[in-house]
Amino acid sequence: MSLREQFGKDVLLTGWGHSRFGKLTDETLESLIVQIATEAIGNAGIEPGQIDEIYLGQFNSGMMPLAFPSSLALQVSEQLANVPSTRVENACASGSAAFQQGTKSLLAGTAKTVLVIGAEKMTHAGADVVGAALLGADYDMAGKASSTGFTGLFAEVAKHYEKRYGPVSDVLGTIAAKNHRNGVDNPYAQLRKDLGEEFCRTVSDKNPMVADPLRRTDCSPVSDGAAAVVLSVSPTGGATAPVRLAGFGHANDFFPTERRDPTAFTATRASWQRALGMAGVGLDELDFAEVHDCFTIAELLMYEAMGLTEPGQGSRAIEEGWVFKDGKLPVNVSGGLKAKGHPVGATGVSQHVIAAMQLTGTAGAMQLTNPRRGAVQNMGGVGIANYVSVLEAV
Repeated sequence: MSLREQFGKDVLLTGWGHSRFGKLTDETLESLIVQIATEAIGNAGIEPGQIDEIYLGQFNSGMMPLAFPSSLALQVSEQLANVPSTRVENACASGSAAFQQGTKSLLAGTAKTVLVIGAEKMTHAGADVVGAALLGADYDMAGKASSTGFTGLFAEVAKHYEKRYGPVSDVLGTIAAKNHRNGVDNPYAQLRKDLGEEFCRTVSDKNPMVADPLRRTDCSPVSDGAAAVVLSVSPTGGATAPVRLAGFGHANDFFPTERRDPTAFTATRASWQRALGMAGVGLDELDFAEVHDCFTIAELLMYEAMGLTEPGQGSRAIEEGWVFKDGKLPVNVSGGLKAKGHPVGATGVSQHVIAAMQLTGTAGAMQLTNPRRGAVQNMGGVGIANYVSVLEAV
């Protein structure tokens, strides 16, 4: 049973906007939000006054002094005066959390048209500020000093995985090389350079070890950027055909590390099962997936959490070419967080926008051949807050 059958109504992505990701020194959080919100509203073919509600995904956690940005989108137009607007925060999954809140407003019938925005400014802050902010998303390390930051946490995941299943360094290097290669075709991407497998697999002066076994190429960059999407219950006559939300899932895991299997990502798996179950489809009915590769070990674990392989066999998906652009389930054709960039509050919305572009044939050089259904997976913390959406062409 699909979302449409379960709730008796559609949730459609009817317009979207996306900024370039990277070090955007000439942009402010406000300018990014106004830019992409204006683009999304225009793409949807509606007037700002038709927006019933706004949700803004932003993590911040001390990276910016302004911690109350929910009304910034009203700067788009006088027509948005008094429109309800709410900031949504769930670590690096803040964008998808905002997307699901917008979805629930439509399903509840309290809105017919919702504007969802994800935005983050990070590069202006020092490495110590960004590191401390991100560590605030970890139960055990919040408020503590760390020389390796969140990279160290995922390095521990990689070490546990290697202890249980064997070495993965070369596989992680291939994942990094795949996503860098894909990122070349993404005009929004922060890192648009094909680095090659040898470079990504090798520790060097230009690719140092950040936290063993994760090299610099195994880590997503610090980024600025924003993305927005208009959600509606019916087509709005926009610039492209709408995209249907077929199903969604959300699952949280226990916060203390000791209560989680570091290699299982149990709640991530549950979010996938819920989204696929609501959509009434199997993994083999997806044409692509955009997943949360904040670190390459996360993408490897995602192959297993989504059910593409059995636990401990994620390397098969990369070694046998399943997840490459010409494989049976292309993963992160956009370059993923690894190459596209990771402005944390923007990431989940960006993934939905990229998926919508694929499903409407407007992805440019990233475009796959006639995809009909895709999935988006966004994660906060080390497998803590997990969101999955299944989108399909109308």
